[in-house]
Amino acid sequence: MTARGELVDENAADLVVRGARIWTQDPERPWAQALVVRDGVIVAVGSDEAAVDHIGPGTEVVELNGAMVMPGLSEGHVHLYMGGSQAAFELPVLPTDGIDDVLTKVRAWSGRLGPDEWVVGGILGATLIDTLADRRHLRRLDEAGGGRPVLLRDDSMHNRWVNSKALALMGVGPATPDPEGGRYVRDEDGQLTGVLHELACTVAEGAFAASLTEPGARTRTAVATALEMLNSYGITSAQDALTMGPTYAALRELERTGELTARVVASMPVRPSLLEQGQVGDELIEIVMADPGELVRPAFVKVFLDGVPMTRTTALLEPYLCSHGQKPGTGELLWTLEDLVTQVEKCYELGLGAKFHATGDASVRLVLDAVHRVRDERGPGPRFEIAHVEFVHPDDIARFAGLDVAADASPFIWFPSVLQESIQQQVPAPLVEASWPFRSLLDAGATVAAGSDWPCAALTPDPWVGMQTMVTRQNPDPTVTGSLNQAQALTLEEAITAFTSAPARAMGLGEVTGRLKRGYSADFIVLDHDLFDVDISRVHATRVLRTYFAGRLVHHTAPSHER
Repeated sequence: MTARGELVDENAADLVVRGARIWTQDPERPWAQALVVRDGVIVAVGSDEAAVDHIGPGTEVVELNGAMVMPGLSEGHVHLYMGGSQAAFELPVLPTDGIDDVLTKVRAWSGRLGPDEWVVGGILGATLIDTLADRRHLRRLDEAGGGRPVLLRDDSMHNRWVNSKALALMGVGPATPDPEGGRYVRDEDGQLTGVLHELACTVAEGAFAASLTEPGARTRTAVATALEMLNSYGITSAQDALTMGPTYAALRELERTGELTARVVASMPVRPSLLEQGQVGDELIEIVMADPGELVRPAFVKVFLDGVPMTRTTALLEPYLCSHGQKPGTGELLWTLEDLVTQVEKCYELGLGAKFHATGDASVRLVLDAVHRVRDERGPGPRFEIAHVEFVHPDDIARFAGLDVAADASPFIWFPSVLQESIQQQVPAPLVEASWPFRSLLDAGATVAAGSDWPCAALTPDPWVGMQTMVTRQNPDPTVTGSLNQAQALTLEEAITAFTSAPARAMGLGEVTGRLKRGYSADFIVLDHDLFDVDISRVHATRVLRTYFAGRLVHHTAPSHER
């Protein structure tokens, strides 16, 4: 020890950050001025004066002149391959684009491709899906594609719009029956429209995947692009919400070559998914578990309980709204309680957590019932998360904490996405008005862990929009008025927790990252302004100037006055 206090170590550091306003996310010491890093790990946190003791001839010293530093963000729900593919290879479509805009973009994009190449892109707004179920629009899509197959994804990723060439390559014709768990949408005359729901999308994705000549190289580029984007927004750890074999292999290759710039927790699907085709269940788990990494952790399975409210496939306790001849219904649960209990028991046996896709209050309740039964019999065990906790019955709020089930929150889905508009057309108003109950979950002791679900719902994995809307419950666009369930607003500090230590804990990294504390990985970011010193309406515009992962600079942007 020295007279200078808490920053004491006998050896010189690799990196010292000084002159900063550091939000540590450590309840025992929320603020500091300096960080000391050796071998990628924080060895001391404290004052500028004490940091001097750790500066040697080879120490890199970063003077920040009062800039705000905080822990690297943890992304609780992202799809690395799909997001990276969209950014690196695919036609960008805005969810606010109308049909004419979409077709113009398809026509321009297809003109750059070879005669047999697929036009793949997104994201279509969910509000378009019902309108697109019309053969007139299918013919227009055929013309825009110029004879090429076209596959467009919507913002929920539970629906697709394909053209006639794509349907032919899928082997789908007028007499083709709907696949189990999916639907080839037909018009009133029974003719195909090119709109696909749920597991029908898997058939389209499989046909596109079969056309790729170098799928491994594409996957590696997509994953690397996704990680680069995450770093640019200050994200240093992420849970990949649907990890297929090729994505896992690409992540492990990046780790082996020293190119991985974030920790990634993998979530392997236990049943076929509409998002990507490939090995699932025991076969996939066996392959992945045979090759664990230090930074890439195969720690979760992924279980889909239902669909999405826009297509009335979310499982609700009360019926959907009825209009235009729709029949009353509450959606469909894809699992029985007994089957789900068996899956939860299997998680205990394998030592794997589970991320449950449950978008309705009925599906949320089913997960809690299954976990309750197994926890009662076996006691504490694997980590469990429920995504996306949009609709939760009030009686089930307190059960999250009691069962140690994390709420995998998706603040990006309500603002600025157009998904909310589509949801309001299907779901009863009282349920919508009570949606996204983050305040109640926190007050009941639950872990609320934010995730973008990129590229589903979100055009980018930008966390700062979600952080702001968790506090304001309003659209960041000042020209759009109104709010959603204002009583569920969080404080800024609580929202920061939802993007740092909470998702780190939920995905099993709570003792590694998410805080700036001695013994934790040196995952931290430098911001262009102090979050606590700007109006909350400016948080969505936050820019990350530097991102450090394990003490290594992995992203750098010059301040605006230097550009």
